[in-house]
Amino acid sequence: MENRIDAIYARQSVDRRDSISIESQIEFCKYELRGGNYKDYKDKGFSGKNTDRPRFQELMADIKQGLIRRVVVYKLDRISRSILDFATMMELFQQFNVEFISSTEKFDTSTPMGRAILNICIVFAQLERETIQKRVTDAYYSQCQRGFHMSGAALYGFELEPTTIQGIRTKMMIPDPDTANIARLMFEMYAEPSTSFGDIARSFAQEGILVYEELSRGFISQMFRNPIYAQADLELYEFFKGQEAVVVNEAADFTETNGCYLYQGRDVQEGKNKDLKNQILVLAPSEGIVSADTWLQCRKKLMANITFQGGRKPKNTWLVGKMKCDHCGRALKSMGNRRGTQYLYCTKRADNMSCEGCGTLRTAEFEQFVYEAMVQKLSKFQTLTAKAETVTPQADGLKCGAGLGGGRD
Repeated sequence: MENRIDAIYARQSVDRRDSISIESQIEFCKYELRGGNYKDYKDKGFSGKNTDRPRFQELMADIKQGLIRRVVVYKLDRISRSILDFATMMELFQQFNVEFISSTEKFDTSTPMGRAILNICIVFAQLERETIQKRVTDAYYSQCQRGFHMSGAALYGFELEPTTIQGIRTKMMIPDPDTANIARLMFEMYAEPSTSFGDIARSFAQEGILVYEELSRGFISQMFRNPIYAQADLELYEFFKGQEAVVVNEAADFTETNGCYLYQGRDVQEGKNKDLKNQILVLAPSEGIVSADTWLQCRKKLMANITFQGGRKPKNTWLVGKMKCDHCGRALKSMGNRRGTQYLYCTKRADNMSCEGCGTLRTAEFEQFVYEAMVQKLSKFQTLTAKAETVTPQADGLKCGAGLGGGRD
């Protein structure tokens, strides 16, 4: 007696007016079954480009357990848009004798011709997915080149204001009266040759100037790289042209007023912070905060900085990653002085002096303290791991004899 049940699979990646809902898909599939027991598997908000979908994986697991007789979908692309994934799925269906039905596309998977038609359909499903991806990408770059704000919160020093560009409603960034002066001060400080990220962070911490919750060096670095802050002029235009960036606007448009959006080019992969080649620069509708000369001084100084890759293994202490500052909760790191003595420092205090730190702790002394505490803690478990010695009279006699013989020689 057949005790397997039917399965209905439905998927909807985005909730739009022109897309059929999961509930409607299930109703179509129920009509195809014409009664009988079934279990539905619904994935909402997941793409069909891969199989990383929770209910789809549950369906595959039930098939492997021999619980499913046939799988019904509203349309082929609801279950897969990938040729490779679909081929793997059909092999599994054949292995466990599971029938596949599309309620809007009539397929007979028991014949070679039916399987061939299925494969042709899945090719076009993948083509449709890739075409949609290309349309979305083209639309993104089209809006980039027209100076649209491409989502996201306003950068520090700015606030968002609704606007209309070429008849399309969007948003633009305008200088924030509360933070624009602070952002300008940061640029002016870093433009000085001897000023570092740490100098700015420590100065702000001492003066009590709050930039978000904490002013980190990474935040400062990203801020100085962004041309939205610059009042773009001809010199800035020539700078990006010299770096082989794609400048959308004409040179005459750079009038020392507006900032610029810098978008990642289509073929740009790694090193975008230093390499500006093929990046897309377009004038923004918003005004800049600092002069182009100040911005360029900061940008060129960043490009001249030497970047060191952080170590992947503990170097100065085996306690790295296991110690936290009791005041701020940040990690402690071991740093050496000129005499070569290693001390433990709070990373937040070392970064911007905004934490009182952990006092004077010599790394070697603290390591010894932790080691002795570990030995004391584990000492009572010593007998649990000790190997019991087997007493063998014959072997002991041989050992004694060998020892006596060695003494006579």
